[in-house]
Amino acid sequence: SAFPEKKMVFNGLTVNKEDMNTVLLTPLIHYPLPGGSALITFEDAKVAQGILEVREHMVELTCGEELEELDRCRVRVRAQPVDILLPSALEIRLTKSSRSILVSDLPSLSISKEALLDKLELFFSKKKNGGSEVESRELLDDSGQVVVTFTQDGVAGPLIERGHTQVLIGKRKYKVKISPCMSGDITNLQLQPSRCPRTVLLSGIPDVLIEESMRDTLEIHFQKASRGGGEVDALAYVPAGRTGVAVFVEDTG
Repeated sequence: SAFPEKKMVFNGLTVNKEDMNTVLLTPLIHYPLPGGSALITFEDAKVAQGILEVREHMVELTCGEELEELDRCRVRVRAQPVDILLPSALEIRLTKSSRSILVSDLPSLSISKEALLDKLELFFSKKKNGGSEVESRELLDDSGQVVVTFTQDGVAGPLIERGHTQVLIGKRKYKVKISPCMSGDITNLQLQPSRCPRTVLLSGIPDVLIEESMRDTLEIHFQKASRGGGEVDALAYVPAGRTGVAVFVEDTG
């Protein structure tokens, strides 16, 4: 991903050199869910811990209806902790491309992305504009910047030294910025296990109710304090025979 340009002013001195060149990581963990399972997140971590201590739970499928003992249908589900791996240390080696440039400060025009890329390729492929034959062009969706890669070495350097150029798009010229194109390779990644304090994995759920009814039944069961439950923050259910993926983000609550 490209880092958007941002002007900043620093006041004071850096006391500890180890604090320099750091990157803040925000976890975004994709957790596979097998069929016949559910993830349930409680508002209180103590409730999740109590559910885990019991391990096996008998869930009634009558959704709270008053029935005789012989008419009741129950299923046994297992409660397991959710352990994920989080990065604890990350080292990235940055290298500057000798054949690519990063084009930014692009105007907002009522043309398609492909049309904009075609205009940029046409401009930078001409020698009179300091360019050469273009090998590829790529629009970075997260920043709106474009990476232009030439087929030959030695073309990117002079353009980067220039810093800015006027690009003809349609009948107007627009000033765009030209910067070095940096690529990063992860040289060291260290992971540490972490247990989700408020989330429990339920497994062994048979496919005996439609998806919506099973989800409601599980939520009703585990939110009752009489069964050791509590207020449910979120619940995701995957029926047997299917698979799913849960996405964990940083808990800022």
